[in-house]
Order: sequence, then C-alpha cells, then structure tokens
Amino acid sequence: MRELAKRIIEGYRLTENDDLTVFETAPLEELCEGADLIRRALCDNKIDLCTIINGRGGRCSEDCKFCAQSAHHHTSCAEFPMLDTQTVLADCRKREADGVHAYSIVTAGRKVDGDDLDQLVQTYQILRKNTSMRLCASHGLLSAEAFARLKDAGVEMYHSNIETSKRYFPKICTTHTWEDKLEEIRLAKEAGLTVCSGGIIGMGETFADRVDMALSLAKLEITSIPINALMPVAGTPLEDLPHLTEDEILRTIAMFRYINPTAYIRMAAGRGYFPDGGKKIFQSGANATITGDMLTTVGNNTAQDKEMLTSMGFEI
Repeated sequence: MRELAKRIIEGYRLTENDDLTVFETAPLEELCEGADLIRRALCDNKIDLCTIINGRGGRCSEDCKFCAQSAHHHTSCAEFPMLDTQTVLADCRKREADGVHAYSIVTAGRKVDGDDLDQLVQTYQILRKNTSMRLCASHGLLSAEAFARLKDAGVEMYHSNIETSKRYFPKICTTHTWEDKLEEIRLAKEAGLTVCSGGIIGMGETFADRVDMALSLAKLEITSIPINALMPVAGTPLEDLPHLTEDEILRTIAMFRYINPTAYIRMAAGRGYFPDGGKKIFQSGANATITGDMLTTVGNNTAQDKEMLTSMGFEI
C-alpha cells in the first residue's frame, strides 16, 4: 500500500480498470499509513472546518431510508418552516467567531422554490455582506435559474450527496434517482459553483459499493467529499442496522483518499463512534470535518476539535 501511495503522489490515478479489491483485504495499518502519506504530500497539513444549520425541518416528501426528516417515516424530528434571516445570521456569526471556515444552510424537502427560495436568496445576501464565511447551500433538486440566483447571492459551493453507488441507490431511495443527483451536480457546476458531494456508509451496502461511490466522485472531480457513518434513527427503515466499527470507517476513509487524492475528505456523521474525537480518522486520509451542531444529531465541539487538530500538527 505504501508503494501504491507513492505512485499516486507521483501522478498515477486509480480507475475501475485497477484491481481495487486490495482496499478490502490490505492490512488496515498499512492502508491508513499510505492514505496519510498521500494526504500530507498532496494536501499539506491544512484542514477545513465547516458547519451546518438546519434551515427548514421535517415533512420531506422524499423517502430516503436513512433520514429522520422524511415524511414517510415516524421519527421525533422537529418540523418547522424556513428560519428567518436574523436567526441564521446570528448563528453564522457565532460559528465564524469559533473559527469555522464554511457555513451551510440545509433544508429538508425535495427542492426549494417560490417564497422560500426568495427568503434564502435574501439570507445569503445578508450573510455575504456581514461575514467572511465561505457560503455553502444544500437545498435539493433545484432549477438552473435557482442555482444562478444562489451564485449571485454569494453562495460558493453546493452540496448534493450521491449517497452510495449507482447500483445500491434504488434500495435507499425511490422518490428520486441517482441520475437526478448527477444532474444537480452538473447544473451547480454550470452555474459556477464548486460541489460538495459524498455519501453514507453502513446502510447495508457492500464495500464494493463504497469503492464505486469513490470512483464516481473522482470522475465528477468533486473537491469536497463528506463521508457519513450511518447513525441509525428510530422510526426509519434502517433503525436496526448495526453500527459500523472503527476499523470499517477507517478503511473506507483511507480508500477514498487513494481514489480521490487531492480532495477534501470530510468526516461528517459518525465521529461519535470514536472515543477521542476521531484522531485516527485524521491519520487515515481525512483532512476536513463538519464541526459544531449538525442536522438532526448532536455535533462536535469546535473548540475541542481545533485543540485536537492543532495538537496533531494540522494548520487550522
């Protein structure tokens, strides 16, 4: 694995034509050491911190089997309309003061349009004027016009997870398709936005599905790849799935670094499975994370994250 890491550092890129079963069988320590070698050589020791605010909660029309906010499931998820601009601005300023680099408004629902879109555009304009945060948006399946409006309002990055492999996606969601996700990524790029896209592991998929997801993201030239370890939510179809082990998470993160060597590999949900805040994650190829309060679960303390990452030699 170290030799493969050196080849990647020198410019080689893995494709579906390579024998990628090695990622499932290689000794974990060697795999992670190689991934960390790639990260240090191609990404320096810089780390990117982002945070999320849930801008509109619950009652989502989509049937994603992992999601607490789907109207198809019976969870205790809070339901509320679009947050007002001043509430979002106050939260964004607090996160900026904490030292976070990027701020994302995430809304439940298939898409945002009409009055809700108008309000979001106004909110992003106010955030752009009053903070220096990199603004990210995650609002489902939007039109080209909506993407253009977000870009004009100051949004720099759009988030749209492909969630899993093309093969496994129909087992996770039936109300929209994997191809719908790719179309959103295309439209976002055409509007001049960079794209954040990743997925969730531990939903019953095979390791080969995870490899296929990593390959798809490499082909799409995604620059920020969030990896979520499923945290099963009571009332969803996946509530009884077992938690992933530390080793399974680390093996996946390392594999993503080999296949996407220059991307931000961003650890999202699942850091709570690690007792120390996930130090091993950032020694296995990850160089970004979501910090602070997350969507429907408790997040990580930003001050503690910064202290841990700085002690590991990362530049915040």
